[in-house]
Amino acid sequence: MSRYTRTKPVEAVVGERVIITIKRIGINGEGIGYLRHKIIFIPGVLPGEVVSATITAVAPKFLRGEMTHIEKPNKDRVQPADKNFGKVGGLELNHLAYPAQVAFKDDVLRQSLEKFAPRDYKDYQIKPGIGMANPTHYRHKAQFPLAVEKGGKIIAGMYAPGTHDLISITHSITQSPRTMQTINALVEILNALHMPIYDLQQHRQGLRTLVVRESASTEDLQVTFVSSVEDFRDRDRLVAAVKATMPAVTSVMENVNPDDTSLIWGPKTIHLAGASTITEVLRGNKFVLSPEAFFQLNPVQTEELYAIALRALNLDKADRLIDAYAGVGTLGLTAAKHVAAVRGMETIAAAVHDAQRNAEINGITNAVYEVGKAENVIPRWRKEGFTPTALIVDPPRTGLDVALRKTIVQERPPKFVYISCNPSTLARDLVTLTEAYDVDWLQSIDMFPQTARCECVVKLSLRK
Repeated sequence: MSRYTRTKPVEAVVGERVIITIKRIGINGEGIGYLRHKIIFIPGVLPGEVVSATITAVAPKFLRGEMTHIEKPNKDRVQPADKNFGKVGGLELNHLAYPAQVAFKDDVLRQSLEKFAPRDYKDYQIKPGIGMANPTHYRHKAQFPLAVEKGGKIIAGMYAPGTHDLISITHSITQSPRTMQTINALVEILNALHMPIYDLQQHRQGLRTLVVRESASTEDLQVTFVSSVEDFRDRDRLVAAVKATMPAVTSVMENVNPDDTSLIWGPKTIHLAGASTITEVLRGNKFVLSPEAFFQLNPVQTEELYAIALRALNLDKADRLIDAYAGVGTLGLTAAKHVAAVRGMETIAAAVHDAQRNAEINGITNAVYEVGKAENVIPRWRKEGFTPTALIVDPPRTGLDVALRKTIVQERPPKFVYISCNPSTLARDLVTLTEAYDVDWLQSIDMFPQTARCECVVKLSLRK
């Protein structure tokens, strides 16, 4: 028997005070360090900082902590400009100087690639991220849940992370001024009319969420009341008050969500007043937007994003482009004038209807949109004689469906661009896609300053 015995490391416990050196920022914006060979996540801290922290959670493979004091600050630390920093999500990087935020998002790409290790990932060219000249007040859509405080006052805001506690939001560094002004005015009306607010615990039906969308091009505003029941009390009085006091609101809608769910949108949308849509303009095309329609929230950076994607595709008049995850057709219709034909698909029928309508509004006759999953529709189109020469995908944060990844590798369109809003699922998808494609480069575009979210354009070339 050895005269030396290996001692078991001392386990961390909740409430323990520790000193941690922060190694990097994680993909969700939290600081990452190590304690007794176990990773620890601490929000609100930056790489290189030495901090005092209290352990708040102990799990088999990781710890969570809360910073109590910064012993040694990072040179890029700044005073958060939003008073709700640390209270709600969507402000994870508000304490970091903006150039360092942009650099962090490039680092997130590298972290994700290292984790999933797609083919030849160490040789990928990661172009420097593109930030904003003014990285504030860029969001042109607000979705704020409603609640009633103990004193009976109605508030709109965001939930504290991991809780059902709603924090009232009246000012926001990320929202456009007009969306916040509209939210605040609506809350005043709700309080004046003593409108019913949904509460699951109290078994009370009523309004759940306020949604405000602003058109950057026309300045029209669309208001949608998400409610638990269709004909909520005093609905007509509410609509009349909006019409009388808010002339900039050109569309008033209601969405009905009767389920106990964290999802905002329900299955039914009702037109209450004004127009049923508002119009946005992107790269010369008009797009009508119904309340649930997906449209990028940052109009300035969307122009940049689409310009980069189109340059990467390098389309010509002979190309046949597939626009997967087409939404209301923004990408495909933007590209339509450069190609012979565009075909797109989307699983949401209302979005396909909007895409077809948007093609008609803009006089685009070479674009066709269908309801269905890309992995089912693309092979059927090939059997019908439509062979794509170019493909663009812009999936949600969950990335590409497994079946679609396999379909792309089988179909192998020569020109391929992937727009990602989640570096982790992008890197995962590249493991499959690089069975047939080489990655030419990755380019991050900061669509969401002050947050940890990262948008990226990837140019892929069919391997010869």
